[in-house]
Amino acid sequence: MTISVGDKLPDATFKTLTADGAKDLSVADLFEGKKVVLFGVPGAFTPTCSNNHLPGYLENYDAILGKGVNTIAVVSVNDHHVMSAWARFTGGEGKLVYLADGNGDFTRAIGLDADLSAGGLGLRSKRFSMIVDDRTVSELNVEGAPGKAVESGAARILEQL
Repeated sequence: MTISVGDKLPDATFKTLTADGAKDLSVADLFEGKKVVLFGVPGAFTPTCSNNHLPGYLENYDAILGKGVNTIAVVSVNDHHVMSAWARFTGGEGKLVYLADGNGDFTRAIGLDADLSAGGLGLRSKRFSMIVDDRTVSELNVEGAPGKAVESGAARILEQL
């Protein structure tokens, strides 16, 4: 079942890479008591994700935070090493929180998983964005067409904030 507006995010643990090594980060750590913009991408370093989706969040970083958002995070079914490299590559290190959902546990739990095996990509995330207030989804945007980042993009989130 796909998560909906009004639902609470399920318990899950992400991995991030810090100067001290891999670190677990729980949904509670990230979302409780905070307003968070979370967007999901099928894969780090993939063309639409790197060239169309993520850049809008970096370009609108200050505007989004200016609307009362505490954190902007991106999640992908990739490992924490890949997500850390993507953070450096995109210039988003220290701005966005890059969350590795390596086994897709969170993505499956919110019902936004996609089987992209036909293209050799395996289990991935659908492209989405959401606004989460104290762990409760207040806005949810799931991209309808592959290769697009319009409904789930930063401009749409800014309209909703």
